[in-house]
Amino acid sequence: MTAPAFKRILLKLSGEALMGDDAYGINRDTIERIVAEVAEVVRLGVQVGVVIGGGNIFRGVAPGAAGMDRATADYMGMLATVMNALALQDAFRRAGVNARVQSALTIEQVAEPYIRGKAIRYLEEGKVVIFGAGTGNPFFTTDTAAALRGVEIGADIVLKATKVDGVYTADPKKDPSATRYQTLTFDEAISRDLKVMDATAFALCRDQNMPLCVLSIFKEGALKRVVMGEDEGTLVKC
Repeated sequence: MTAPAFKRILLKLSGEALMGDDAYGINRDTIERIVAEVAEVVRLGVQVGVVIGGGNIFRGVAPGAAGMDRATADYMGMLATVMNALALQDAFRRAGVNARVQSALTIEQVAEPYIRGKAIRYLEEGKVVIFGAGTGNPFFTTDTAAALRGVEIGADIVLKATKVDGVYTADPKKDPSATRYQTLTFDEAISRDLKVMDATAFALCRDQNMPLCVLSIFKEGALKRVVMGEDEGTLVKC
């Protein structure tokens, strides 16, 4: 069997990915499907870190947060990511995969604090490490947290899992002639104004020469194909 193209990956999951077709919250069937995709990669011997967003939970309280201080709202969003991280950890447990949650905010009763050396040790032991609470700082997105954690743990690539199977020349839902980019350079993505990630995260990946792949987490087998080095999603690199 061909060996995986990447030994260690950082997977960025949006909170919205956990909603399925629901308006907000966590859809059990959806989270189980996502976990099954990740578990298949883990069984290949790939070390997996996960950064999870919190939009699926924060969306339910967003109307009440209108006009709220930005830092306060961001801390609420960070707590939402911890809730999602715990749900993911439990889903991995039910799938027979050992997982650990590390939080950038100190909540020791439910999750251990983020410690880089311990996270790397867990990865080397074959455990999935789920990073909650973003970077622990307001004004930074979970995209930036994914880029940061990917660099810190020495990942070979950051995978941004979305609802679209890559970066397109136009919105494929609106323009049927839109085509998928197989590969892009960071400079090409910037010059074409392709919003692959938020600017801070994108700059960090570029400056640290961290490859980035955009793929659909809802396309069966897509994660495995990317890990095996096949043509799936859009690869962005220097």
